[in-house]
Amino acid sequence: MKAVVYHAPYEVRVEEVAIPRIQDPADAVVRLTSSALCGSDLHMYQGRIVPEPGLILGHEGMGVIEEVGSSVRLRKKGERVVMPAHLFCGVCVKCAEGITAECLTMRPGKVGAAFGYAGEGHYPGMQAEWVRVPYADANCVPLPGTPGDDQEDDFLMLADALVSGWHAADLARVQGTSTVAVFGAGPIGLLTVMSLLMRGAGLVFSVDYIVERLGLAQELGAIPVNFQASDPVDQIREYRKQHGIPPGEGSLDGVDAAIDAVGFQALDRSDPTVENPNQVIQDMARLVNPGGTLGIIGVYVKKDPRPTAGEGADGSLRVPWGQLFSKDVTIGMGRTNDRQYTRRMRDLVMSGRVHPGRIVTHHIPLEAAPDGYRLFAKRTDGVIKVVFHP
Repeated sequence: MKAVVYHAPYEVRVEEVAIPRIQDPADAVVRLTSSALCGSDLHMYQGRIVPEPGLILGHEGMGVIEEVGSSVRLRKKGERVVMPAHLFCGVCVKCAEGITAECLTMRPGKVGAAFGYAGEGHYPGMQAEWVRVPYADANCVPLPGTPGDDQEDDFLMLADALVSGWHAADLARVQGTSTVAVFGAGPIGLLTVMSLLMRGAGLVFSVDYIVERLGLAQELGAIPVNFQASDPVDQIREYRKQHGIPPGEGSLDGVDAAIDAVGFQALDRSDPTVENPNQVIQDMARLVNPGGTLGIIGVYVKKDPRPTAGEGADGSLRVPWGQLFSKDVTIGMGRTNDRQYTRRMRDLVMSGRVHPGRIVTHHIPLEAAPDGYRLFAKRTDGVIKVVFHP
């Protein structure tokens, strides 16, 4: 079969590899119909998180079950399914608590696992024609319809992007919250906006600098804030003053909640050609109102092997703890516990309440995946979300 294989920074190849087989009675083998390119795939592509050469990439995929192991009870051959990015067993202590991203089974002696991702177990990814799915009863979520229908892109977003956006809202404790700022308008940031508005958020600000992303954020119902124009914190405060702050809350001209959908590769506002991993947390600390909340869904690494020039080039993250403490700010962060959300998000898609596939801008044959990576890394030509088709 064909698969996207990592070789070195900025070098991925589409190669012929062996079709996966059942290795455990709890396995399924799925023929993939779509797989997506995620911003966290770029961390590996750019050498910022380093996988072993030969890893098949991709943690967002869906398809049709072609074979099941003898102990699989809930899933059947021929079912259309989507697979959550984070693999889990469904029965360990952490899975029983609903914290499936910290499963104790998939990497014995460690916590958590994922398809096609460095340091998350040696599980081949889903930018391929086929994939083996361990613990298929837990990790294959059944879908209606047929491959390639008009909901294919919507259902594909259940693998990671939409559930991450909903999880970000949970991390920031947004439920009817009046004002929220989302830093980053990539796929996760945009689907965070979608999730926030569905959960009753009032004003939602989307902070980025790429025009196409900000345009889509505005279409989704957010107020776009281009940080290249001026300080985004000042822009948001000025907007709130001009459009009315509730009586008695004149000093609360920031936001009740802020979400970091960028992570450690945040760009420096004064010079977007260099990174500043401290930029977003510092802006959020300035912007959030006293007693507010922060949700951090953007990826942060223990050590950056290829830091860029600028503040934080040594890999450090300077968090303004004093400012946050004095404001009594509550912080939530961490990876998505997919299966807390997947079924609910699927049902919302089925009901027509949400259309996460609208963020998909490019459909590319799997054979052209290296071109897709280059395009997505440059963030040009209006690219927001890339989907591969075997």
